[in-house]
Amino acid sequence: MHLHILGICGTFMGGLALIARAAGHRVTGCDAGVYPPMSTQLTEQGIDLIEGFGPEQLDLKPDLFVIGNVVSRGNPLMEAILNEGLPYVSGPQWLGEHVLSGQHVLAVAGTHGKTTTSSMLAWILQSAGKSPNFLIGGVAPGLQVSARFDPASALFVIEADEYDTAFFDKRSKFVHYRPRTAILNNLEYDHADIFPDLAAIETQFHHLLRTVPGQGQVILPARDAALERVLARGCWSEVVRTGETSGWHTQTIDAQSFDVYQGMECIGRVHWELTGAHNCHNALVAIVAAAHVGVGATRSIEALCKFSGVKRRMEVRGTINGVTVYDDFAHHPTAIRTTLDGLRAQVGTQRILAVLEPRSNTMKLGTMAARLPEALAAADLVFCFGERTGKQALGWDPAHVLSALGARMQSHDQIDQMVTAIAQAARPGDHVLIMSNGGFGGIHQRLLDTLGSSAA
Repeated sequence: MHLHILGICGTFMGGLALIARAAGHRVTGCDAGVYPPMSTQLTEQGIDLIEGFGPEQLDLKPDLFVIGNVVSRGNPLMEAILNEGLPYVSGPQWLGEHVLSGQHVLAVAGTHGKTTTSSMLAWILQSAGKSPNFLIGGVAPGLQVSARFDPASALFVIEADEYDTAFFDKRSKFVHYRPRTAILNNLEYDHADIFPDLAAIETQFHHLLRTVPGQGQVILPARDAALERVLARGCWSEVVRTGETSGWHTQTIDAQSFDVYQGMECIGRVHWELTGAHNCHNALVAIVAAAHVGVGATRSIEALCKFSGVKRRMEVRGTINGVTVYDDFAHHPTAIRTTLDGLRAQVGTQRILAVLEPRSNTMKLGTMAARLPEALAAADLVFCFGERTGKQALGWDPAHVLSALGARMQSHDQIDQMVTAIAQAARPGDHVLIMSNGGFGGIHQRLLDTLGSSAA
């Protein structure tokens, strides 16, 4: 079958393209921004890419158009597909019907930690010789790619996003996946551009639980009020709560070590490169999920000791003149706070310079802005970037919203000026934590270059 994918350079749709190609389909695609690294990864797999959404792409005569949620009404190619009455389907629906239906799906859902936990779980299964298939919104160095599919493998790890499926299907993507093992990592309000309130997201999570079979398993942290409300609406599967001393839980040893317990029994110790209580939780639920498909906890712990993290999750981009620069995907106040707390536990009294681009739709709208001063409290200096005009413009004033941080905070609307300010403020021994869910104008390398010039 020939599939033509609209929005192919997005993380999910690009991964889907690789999976479809591995499943034996002919795959082509288009996007408004055909650029590396996804474009490189796709072309290396023999997938032809077209820049833009011109209606002349109908001449390719594919058997099916697969639509990403970047596509909306008014898109010229989509309008041509509709006018001609040609067959189309959303990416998540196609994946669910044509790939996941024959797999034991292990889905990782939640507001935070989906990519990291999915990567940990896939890494554990790979280390145990299970050769899992996976589709993840990031790349762990040990896994090398964000998506992999071999029909001979029966396990599929997927990052289960609650964002909507497509312009014609406003259900969350994850309702198409039908997992047998479901991790619900946590649940907070997010995606203010599509959900009016937390209750609306809880409804989608309830719909997810309705798809888990009775012989399946649902794994979640104890005492998460929103998830407990979801469970109270109905759950027909085995439920495993983590974090209670009577069941699976962890005990922190130091910033980069923790013990794993099942009840009173200590199973083993994880010592690794990652930091933060949130990553201890991510690891624990991955261990429990792996156990559901036959991988013992001891073996999972051994694998996690060799897990080196995920790109853009506290990834060290370089150290210049004693200043270490990190890249992190944090863009929600809770993720910002936990990331900073983890780094603080690791570096002690050394200074942390937090650099934030509030880029997600929710953050640009200002829905979470009032929580930012508390989320950034662990930083010694804070630099907040926000464009004043254009598509990425903020709907709020950082100087006003973050005024509680006092002289520790600077706001900028020009990246070059911000880079200069950070470089001037930084001194040997500092840690510069750059947080954004976008490319942030290549600020990481620009800052490293500026620090290098200053040191010369």
